[in-house]
Amino acid sequence: QVQLVESGGGLVQAGASLRLSCAASGRTFSSYAMGWFRQAPGKEREFVAAIGWSGGSTDYADSVKGRFTVSRDNAKATVYLQMNSLKPEDTAVYYCAAVRLRGGNYYYTSSDKYDFWGQGTQVTVSS
Repeated sequence: QVQLVESGGGLVQAGASLRLSCAASGRTFSSYAMGWFRQAPGKEREFVAAIGWSGGSTDYADSVKGRFTVSRDNAKATVYLQMNSLKPEDTAVYYCAAVRLRGGNYYYTSSDKYDFWGQGTQVTVSS
């Protein structure tokens, strides 16, 4: 079991930056792949970014590629999402998620693959 707590959301203007953090409980954080997802009002939850256990494998949704960066600090059991050049369409509740890896350094982009979820943090970008 792992518990996830997101932080760092807020209200910003278009073009600004935010860094989201997701702190995980437990001593086996490095055994988990981590993902970031978001859900805007009236829309389905969508993939944003994912990272393998070592941090060397990452993936991004096309809509955030080049603007967002996912990273992790296994010693701190924390995953980050650096969001630059924010746009109004980035407005959503952002969730981090974790899935236990069964060997290998991989990740998933589908929310169905993740077993543990945080409570979410609101990001609002004004135009």
